[in-house]
Amino acid sequence: MQSQEKTYTPASGYLGLFVNVVILGAAIAMIGITDNPVWTLLFLPWILMIPGFFYVNPNGSRVLVLFGKYIGTVKKNGFYWVNPFYAKKKISLRARNFDSERIKVNDSIGNPIMISVILVWRVRDTFSAAFEVDDYENFVRVQTDAAVRKLAGTYPYDNFDDEQAEVTLRSGIKEVNEDLEKELDERLAIAGIEILEARIGYLAYAQEIASAMLRRQQATAIVAARHKIVEGAVSMVEMALDQLKEKDVIDLDDERRAAMVSNLMVVLCADKDVSPVVNSGTLNH
Repeated sequence: MQSQEKTYTPASGYLGLFVNVVILGAAIAMIGITDNPVWTLLFLPWILMIPGFFYVNPNGSRVLVLFGKYIGTVKKNGFYWVNPFYAKKKISLRARNFDSERIKVNDSIGNPIMISVILVWRVRDTFSAAFEVDDYENFVRVQTDAAVRKLAGTYPYDNFDDEQAEVTLRSGIKEVNEDLEKELDERLAIAGIEILEARIGYLAYAQEIASAMLRRQQATAIVAARHKIVEGAVSMVEMALDQLKEKDVIDLDDERRAAMVSNLMVVLCADKDVSPVVNSGTLNH
């Protein structure tokens, strides 16, 4: 959408203030000198000039409108005077933070999750912000909510249920945030809003499934840990048997070798300390 914003440079407010004071002084002086009440009419232009004064703070702006006609936008900070019949709408150009509420939505595979986003935005086009939407601040809130719901439905929370998913809400933070920023840019462009940063601020399973999902994650972690333990134990048993054979410490037949492997695997893979049993006889008794 092509911007229709145009910059307007008004008259200095200090010059207008000087003229206003001169008119006031002239009215008072002429009334005092001539004692003619007709000079009180000079108070009329003095009063009419007062609404024309305004100021613009740094990173602020005023959108000027005359009876429904857009005159322009004053962005340069300072003290000004314009036609007193101009309507002057203040629009801040500063960066703003928006922390959305946590909402419950379903991810791409139907799991209910709680999610919120943190948004940094500012007004880029004052004409669009003032006239293309009814309330640009409320527009940001509503469109952010819609974008979050769409984003959550695009990706799974994690890849437990979808092992083929390369990008998830938990692991693909960079990709997800980039998609969120792009989606918000497209939605808020109509209001002249520029997105400086958009990222997920809160992400968790919904309360009704949080405990079950936590147990599943714990079980997955335990299985993965056990896999590593067994893999390491097999390697250690193999190394022990090879060194016993290489150094000719003891000659083990197949039965004794199997017993030794069994005992070593129990010792290495047990999740508790093993109580050794000392055999005071022979290996066969």
